[in-house]
Amino acid sequence: MPANRNSTSAIKTPRLARIVFASSCMLVLDLVLASCAKKAAEADPAVPVQVVAVKKTSINRIIEAAAVLYPLQQSAIVPKISAPVKQFYVTRGSFVHRGQLLATLENRDLAAAAQDTKGTYDQAQATYQTTTAADLPEAIQKAQLDVKAAKGLLEAQEKVFKSRQELFQQGALPRKELDQSNVDVTSARNQYEIAQNHLQSLMTIGKQGTLKSAAGQLESAKGKYAGAEAQLAYSEIRSPIDGVITDRPLYPGEMATAGTPLLTVMDISQIIARAHISQQDAASLKVKDKATITAPGADPVEGKVTMVSPALDPNSTTVEIWVQAKNPGNSLRPGSSVNVSMLAETVPDALVVPAVSLLAGEAGAKTVMVVGGDGRAHQRTVQVGIRQGNKVQILDGLHAGDKVITEGAYGLADNSKIEVREASGEDSPADKSGAKTDESNDKK
Repeated sequence: MPANRNSTSAIKTPRLARIVFASSCMLVLDLVLASCAKKAAEADPAVPVQVVAVKKTSINRIIEAAAVLYPLQQSAIVPKISAPVKQFYVTRGSFVHRGQLLATLENRDLAAAAQDTKGTYDQAQATYQTTTAADLPEAIQKAQLDVKAAKGLLEAQEKVFKSRQELFQQGALPRKELDQSNVDVTSARNQYEIAQNHLQSLMTIGKQGTLKSAAGQLESAKGKYAGAEAQLAYSEIRSPIDGVITDRPLYPGEMATAGTPLLTVMDISQIIARAHISQQDAASLKVKDKATITAPGADPVEGKVTMVSPALDPNSTTVEIWVQAKNPGNSLRPGSSVNVSMLAETVPDALVVPAVSLLAGEAGAKTVMVVGGDGRAHQRTVQVGIRQGNKVQILDGLHAGDKVITEGAYGLADNSKIEVREASGEDSPADKSGAKTDESNDKK
């Protein structure tokens, strides 16, 4: 029996050793697996990112361009005569009104010429009045008296002829006296006809010709007087518009030359910004579209589009547009370079994401990294539309409420594990205000 016990103990000892060895191996294996899992976890860490929810909101298509300012109106005043400047009544920066006297040129010779022609004109007026009121009626009256006298003489001669004819037939008068009486009748008849023709000429052709001649002399004198007055008026330089004097190159006493600007007046109560944009942008603009003019060191000024050129600039193949705006305080100066922003289109309920969330994909495609329900980032190709500042419209590829990565997406591989972190400040990409906004838009 003792021998059997020893043999049994000998058998149990190796089995126990094997069990202990197996347990040790299992423990070592668990430790190795845990170590590998820890290393794998360390090899695939979660990338911290910031996200923002895709929102539905309105977005504006803004067309921006560089422009140059021009005045609403401008007039370079050019004298029509050459003469020394007698006196200036304005300086640079003076505000003037339409019709205001700005300068006077030397005009003593012109004043004398105007006075001389005025005398000639007055004389022509007096002659015309005398002709129409006295000379012509007197001549007509005399001609009428001549006709009457010639008629009376004719009638008297005819009576004498008849009486002598009776006496001749009775043999009481010689033939010679009858023939003489007949000659007297013929002469009286001729005088009567001449007087009648003269009266008729005065009543028709003579009257019209005399009046026309007198009227022509009067008109000629009047024209010369008007020309002399105009020459005298040219020596007075007046403003054709309301505005401000921007240039005055001469001083009193210097010669003002005809055809050379003497003064420049600009109406800068409103200004016009002229810009050149592409044909595609111009096609979306129309007159009366809202616009903003921004100049360096000045507050933005609201205006509107007043002109979209129907033709292209042959040199640049661009389209010229005008934006007109008020100029409060005359703070905007013509000739300045400014920036114009024109509202071409407003899209309500557009899907909008921050511009920083867009990434460049293959072949020029645009992509975003979207947060999935598995806590990983997934790359998604999108189609973009209008851009306004830091906002971009998404036409296809996203839905309202999707979470896109705004920080940490650059270089992030598809299906990478991420850790969403709150952004500092009121524009937190992952804040709840975005979700509330989406909910409120959905309710609307």
